[in-house]
Amino acid sequence: MPSAKPCVFCVVSVSLIVAMGLRIIPLPKPWFEANPDWVALVLLYWTMAIPERVGLGTVWLIGLLTDVLVGRIMGQHALAYSVSAYFGLKLYRRLRLYPMPQQSLWIMAFLLANQLLIFWTQNLEYVHTLAWTYWLPSLTGAIAWPAILVLLRRIRRHYGIS
Repeated sequence: MPSAKPCVFCVVSVSLIVAMGLRIIPLPKPWFEANPDWVALVLLYWTMAIPERVGLGTVWLIGLLTDVLVGRIMGQHALAYSVSAYFGLKLYRRLRLYPMPQQSLWIMAFLLANQLLIFWTQNLEYVHTLAWTYWLPSLTGAIAWPAILVLLRRIRRHYGIS
């Protein structure tokens, strides 16, 4: 007896809820500083996997929800995620063909752009100094990308999302 396919919205929503949970999970300070932006990683995957269903409007909305979740100025994550998703959408056909290490480097570039935009919007009035650990989530995000890609691809194929 074939099982009913869940809706794309449900699968994407659950993956984003899990990512948001991982984003705010309480961790010890050294681990918290290295915690990648799971929401950005999941959004990048879905925008590149099913760009006709998860587009810039969805990314903008999830960015606003992330701003509320982490208590930042409204629009910071929405702007950062939208810029990354825009370039992900422009390059997704090419990125899919790259080997995993090269994909991870591109993802790290997107995550660095996210962090740069968030830093810029936080410091419009005056500049704060940055510790090198501020950029660490981009590196750990690039390292986590292969696992995210494999996991979400399996979920997408299991539920027949195309």
